[in-house]
Amino acid sequence: MVKEGYYFGLPPLVLGGVSFLLHWHVAAAVLVLVAAFVFSFFRDPERVIPTEPGAVVSPGDGRVVVVTEEENAGRPGKRVSIFLAVWNVHVNRSPAAGTITRMEYRPGKFLAAMRERASMENEQNVFTLSTEAGEMVFKQIAGLIARRVVSWKKAGEKVARGERIGLVRFGSRVDVWVPKEAEILVKVGEHVKGGSSVLALWSAKLVASNLHGMSTADADANLTATGKRS
Repeated sequence: MVKEGYYFGLPPLVLGGVSFLLHWHVAAAVLVLVAAFVFSFFRDPERVIPTEPGAVVSPGDGRVVVVTEEENAGRPGKRVSIFLAVWNVHVNRSPAAGTITRMEYRPGKFLAAMRERASMENEQNVFTLSTEAGEMVFKQIAGLIARRVVSWKKAGEKVARGERIGLVRFGSRVDVWVPKEAEILVKVGEHVKGGSSVLALWSAKLVASNLHGMSTADADANLTATGKRS
């Protein structure tokens, strides 16, 4: 369990104990159940991280609600969105190994996280991650109940695939954007686990194979866009 769980779970547990001593049994039972839910929400199980080259893992537990083609900063690519219900593990993980080149907090609305507009309009942390294959983007997105996105990382830090990077409290959404060269392996409706479920395959070898046969000018432009040549 992450340490935030103690801050939120201990007060109702203590109040439940006091209520029991005062023979307020109904109140005691409710408070203990609330504490149990909070402790469960902040659980942080270990995960087996895939070692397959180019594997892009899920940043969180939940259900895939969107798989779509989408541009990012003018670059064609694909987005996978995952909805985290209140009973899911809410610790978020890095989808790939690399360096966080940018971490931007964007204030916004608190629409239901299952809604398509949540990806653009809700409060969120946006991570730009530089990997051996190029740049990818992933987001922590607040929801109707989740009103706090928490990042444990900052720009300039290196992360490993599946490494813990933060959490969103009480129901939320995570998005992953990868360039068009990536091969998406999941479909809408599938359930995934943070750090262990593979969302896509996207490796430097795959990028190189897609560049094969391009003109020199086009290849240079593509490499520059993905961060492999400056």
